Amino acid sequence: MEVKNALMPNDQQMAGFLEEGKDQPIYMVNLLKFKDKAVYPDKRETDLTGEEAYAIYGQEVRGHLEKVGAKPIFSGKVSRLMLGEVEDLWDTVAIAMYPNRKAMLDMISDPEYIKSAQHRVAGLEGQLNIETNSPLDI
Repeated sequence: MEVKNALMPNDQQMAGFLEEGKDQPIYMVNLLKFKDKAVYPDKRETDLTGEEAYAIYGQEVRGHLEKVGAKPIFSGKVSRLMLGEVEDLWDTVAIAMYPNRKAMLDMISDPEYIKSAQHRVAGLEGQLNIETNSPLDI
């Protein structure tokens, strides 16, 4: 199994996300890998680490989530791998719940969110973003 972190979805992933008829809550599982040093798209000078830049995004994104009826569910640092094997572990896991895909699309299209997302881009080496639907009763 090959694992590739990314910052943006590819065309096929975005097309799947935009499929109609998916008006149900989604839970986005984010596996985050930080840069050692933040690098902003506008080339601004900074002494922030990737994790520190992403933390700014994390604080700002709470308001953006609320605006579309979404909410953070969980966030925590990855401490070790219990099962399986990967070449390099992610740094953090975060889960957010959106009322539906449209809510997430509305959020990421909002100009104010796009400004906040500069901290995300500056801080992340890459990530996996896994869409799940309603929780299972186990």
